Amino acid sequence: MSPIHGVKTVTTNVGWSVLSKTATFGLKFVTVPILARLLSPSEFGTVAVALTVVQFLTMIGGAGLTSALIMEQQDDPETTHSVFWANLGMAIAMSLGLYLGAVPLAAMMGAPESVTLLKVMALLIPIQLSGDVAYSLLAKQMNFSKDAMWSTISESLAALIAVAMAYLGYGVWALVIQLFASALIRLFGLYVSSGYIPRLVMRPRKLVPLLSFSSGVMGSEIANFVTFQSPMIVIARILGLADAGAYSVANRFASIPNQVVLSAVMGVLFPAFSLMGNDRKRRSDALMLSTQVTTVLLAPAMFGLWAVAEPAMLVIFGRDWAYAWPVLGLLALSKAIITPCSTFIPYLKGTGHGRVLFWSAVIRAIVTTVAVAVSASRGDLIDAMVALCVVNAVTLIGYSWAVFRVDGIPFFRGLLTSSRSMISALIMAVCVRLLLEFLEGRVQNPYVELLIGGAAGGVLYAAFVLATERTLLRKLVELVRSRRAPVQDGA
Repeated sequence: MSPIHGVKTVTTNVGWSVLSKTATFGLKFVTVPILARLLSPSEFGTVAVALTVVQFLTMIGGAGLTSALIMEQQDDPETTHSVFWANLGMAIAMSLGLYLGAVPLAAMMGAPESVTLLKVMALLIPIQLSGDVAYSLLAKQMNFSKDAMWSTISESLAALIAVAMAYLGYGVWALVIQLFASALIRLFGLYVSSGYIPRLVMRPRKLVPLLSFSSGVMGSEIANFVTFQSPMIVIARILGLADAGAYSVANRFASIPNQVVLSAVMGVLFPAFSLMGNDRKRRSDALMLSTQVTTVLLAPAMFGLWAVAEPAMLVIFGRDWAYAWPVLGLLALSKAIITPCSTFIPYLKGTGHGRVLFWSAVIRAIVTTVAVAVSASRGDLIDAMVALCVVNAVTLIGYSWAVFRVDGIPFFRGLLTSSRSMISALIMAVCVRLLLEFLEGRVQNPYVELLIGGAAGGVLYAAFVLATERTLLRKLVELVRSRRAPVQDGA
C-alpha cells in the first residue's frame, strides 16, 4: 500500500519541483527573447499552431490512465505494464492519424503552411506518451527530485540547441528540434530515474477499474486544454498567423512564472491529495495553505508584468515586437486574475471529484472559446485579450464556489483568504502603472523605467504582505522550523 506522506514530504517535493522550474525559467528568460529576435511572428505562429494539435492529441492518447495509476493504492506490475502498452498503442494511432490528416487539418486551422510541421511533429506523440508510466511511478513515490533534475537538463539543452540553430538560420526548424530534443532527453531520464522496464504483458481486464476515473480526468484535461489553446487557433483563423505569432511570443513569456510555480506545485499536489485518504481536515488545510502560498508568489509577478509591460516588451523582445506590449500586459493580467485557482484542479483530481472537475472545465472551455472568437471577429487582438480577462474573472468566482462547496469551506471566507494577496498585488500594480505614467516624458530610457517599476513594486508588495499576511507568514516559519526538528515524517 502507498505510504501516507506528511507535510514535510510534500514541501520537499514542491521545493525540488520549484527549483527545477526556476532553473528552466532562468534559461527561458534569456532564450525566448533571443528566439523572438531571430525568428518572425509568422514562424512562431506556424509552430505554435502545429504544437497545439500535437499537445491535444497527446492528451487524448494518454486517456488519463496514468493519472488513475497514481490513484491506485496497490502496486500491480500487470496493471502498470498494461497501461504502458495501452498508452503506446493509442499514441501510435494518434500519430498516424495526424500524419495522414495533416493537409485538411492545417487548412481547417487557417495555417496551411504548417502541413510539413504537422507531419514531422506527429512523431512527438509516441515519444511523449512513452514516458507517462515512468513519470507516474515517480509521482506515486513522491520522488520528484529525479524528475526535476531531468526536466532541467532536457529543457536547458533543448533551449541551447534551438538558439544555436536559429542563429545559424534554420528558422522554424530550430523550434521543432527544441521540442524533440527536450522530449527525448526527458524520456531517457524518466526511465533511468524510475527503473521501469516495460514487459510484454497486456491484461485488458486490468484497465477496466481505471477507466471510470481516467475518463473523467481525460474529459476535464481536454476541456482545460481547449481553454488554454483555443485562443491560438481562433486568432490564427480570424486574425492571421502574424497575430498568432505575437500572441504566442507574449503568451510564452507571460506563462514563465506559471511554469515555475504552478506546474511544479500542481504536479506534486495531485498525488499528495490522493494519498491523504479520507482525512478531510488535513486536505482542507493543505488546500488553503497551498492556495495562499501560490497566490502570494504568483500574483505579484503577473500583476507586476502587466504594470511594466510596455518597457518590458521593448527591452526584452526589441522594437520589432514593441507594438505587442498591450498583448503581453493583458495576458499577464488574465493569468494574474486566475492565480487563486491554481491548486483547485489538483485538489478536485486528487480527491476523486471527477464530475465537478469535468463540468467546471467544460463550461470554462466553452465560454473562453466563444468570448475570444466573438471579440476577435468584431475587433482585434487587443479586444480578444480583454475578453480573456473578463472570462478569467468569472472563472475565479465559479471555480472558487465549486471547490469551497466540495470542501465545506464558507464561500466568502474562502474567497477572501485565497484572494487577499491577489488584491494586494493588484493595488501594487496599479500604483506602479501610475508611477510609470507620471514618469513618461521624464524618463526616456525603457531600461530605467523597468528598473524603477520593479523596485517600486517589490517594496510596495513586501509592505502589503507584511501588513495583511502575518498569519500565513507565521505558518510558513513554523513549517520551516518543524522541518528542522527530528520528527518522523507523516507523524
